[in-house]
Amino acid sequence: MLIDLSDAEPATSGGKAAALARLLRAGMPVPPGFVVPTTAYRETDDGLPAELIDEIAQALPRIGDGYLAVRSSATSEDTAHATAAGQHDTFLGVRGPEQVADAVRGCWLSLWSERAVEYRRRQGDRPSPSIAVLVQRLVDADVAGVMFTGDDIRIEASWGLGESVVSGHVTPDSWTLSGGDITHRSLGTKETRVDRTVTREVAPADRERFCLTDDQLTRLGQLGRRAADLLGGPQDVEWAIAGSRIWILQSRPVTSALPPAPTVGGEGGQARTGTPGSPGRATGPVRVVRGPADFARVRPGDVLVCRTTDPAWTPLFGMVAAVVTEIGGLLSHAAIVAREQGLPAVLAVADATTALPDGAPVRVDGSTGRVALLDP
Repeated sequence: MLIDLSDAEPATSGGKAAALARLLRAGMPVPPGFVVPTTAYRETDDGLPAELIDEIAQALPRIGDGYLAVRSSATSEDTAHATAAGQHDTFLGVRGPEQVADAVRGCWLSLWSERAVEYRRRQGDRPSPSIAVLVQRLVDADVAGVMFTGDDIRIEASWGLGESVVSGHVTPDSWTLSGGDITHRSLGTKETRVDRTVTREVAPADRERFCLTDDQLTRLGQLGRRAADLLGGPQDVEWAIAGSRIWILQSRPVTSALPPAPTVGGEGGQARTGTPGSPGRATGPVRVVRGPADFARVRPGDVLVCRTTDPAWTPLFGMVAAVVTEIGGLLSHAAIVAREQGLPAVLAVADATTALPDGAPVRVDGSTGRVALLDP
């Protein structure tokens, strides 16, 4: 029943696995893996049958005896119309057939989580989705991140696994590549890193230096352009570097353009400035949210202000007027979903949860990166 990753196709293996299969067949550096196909999801009621667990046990030695990444690959995921960015679960640091079986069940269940159902509703999806599950060797990354290809290439990165970048839990280092030149670079804060399932603090010296060399950036740009050529358009690429080797972990179509460079000027006075994450302007009362316990306080038209967001928070995006975060990058899941939904967003606004009083009226400009307190 299992499908080798190199043989994955969209109907049986979902969009994520199928894209990686095309790259793998072209000789791109993709970690080895296999797919639990959509037929297993459709034919299984609760747990995985014993024969499928046995097949997983036999397949694991072929992709290595170390730790694994188990990721959803839904049929509606990573298409040209919507990425379903972060709406289904990923399990890192998995080891052995029983843990893989548990992670596969977790991916199946995540297809019907509140955030995934709400995301599909807002995207107008009508058919019942199906889901495959991708099992790959986990790359124990020294550095990892995300790359958007196009006329210019945007790269964001931090220490450790890329989970901290894609989930918006750090403000990453960022670069822009134009042609063969690095035309912009910005040092992030990179306060924490994820290694397998452990989150730890980054040493002060590593916070204060860029996590990629110019040579690594050039090589990443070359891989990104090749992936875009192979897959037929600009790509949102997740990647990792272990030792001297770069690995491509995911590649999906870019579904929403990055905001243009911020314009100069705008409101002064009590305005605070961050990274333009999703264009547009909106006005509303601040609603400071520090965790799921605060979700019930959010009302339609509020401006969501938080330390960072998690993919589980995206149902809130359907009711708020704008999003402001204290940390995070342009290529995080939250920023991608905000752009898909046309929701103004400003990222990396220092001390936003304390500097913007709960209930105070603000104007958020996602094109300039400015958040201005208004007179009551």
